[in-house]
Amino acid sequence: MGRPGRYAGGGWTVRTPVVRLAEAADLAQFPEIERSAATAFDGGDLLGSLDALYAPAATWIPALSAGTLWVARDGEGRLVGFLAASRGDPWLHVDEIDVASGDQGQGYGRRLMQVAIAWARERDLADVTLTTFRDVRWNAPFYASLGFMEVTRDDSCPRLGAILAREARLGLDPATRCAMKLSLR
Repeated sequence: MGRPGRYAGGGWTVRTPVVRLAEAADLAQFPEIERSAATAFDGGDLLGSLDALYAPAATWIPALSAGTLWVARDGEGRLVGFLAASRGDPWLHVDEIDVASGDQGQGYGRRLMQVAIAWARERDLADVTLTTFRDVRWNAPFYASLGFMEVTRDDSCPRLGAILAREARLGLDPATRCAMKLSLR
């Protein structure tokens, strides 16, 4: 269980993770997925800060209404991850992406990001942006593998600067955070 595929003799056959737009009934599962995803930080200095950031299910209603909330399902139909984004002009900002701890590293997060990026491209948006932990290997380096580049403080747009400032007020160390952008044009 946990692998998005099946064992076929000499190895695993991997299926493309199923991603679809979220439905209202999915929201109730988001807090548990978010908590599970955060266990990847166990033993680090980040987890205590993250406790304050767990969002109640209702937090994601605006993204659901906007059509910028996607879920990933495993081969058994179980929700294992979600991505919530906000759309502006001319950008899409990834507000949250979480994959349950037992399902991490199996392509669900990558597929969620690919779907959000494709959605932004289809709407001719200029950028996809996000904020993340700079030095955690499954954060900034993962997004860099998708083509995102760190936005330095000198060229950070006011919108991203405001998001980083809000995160600092919530207790996240600004030295560990960065903004990233994928240019689509």
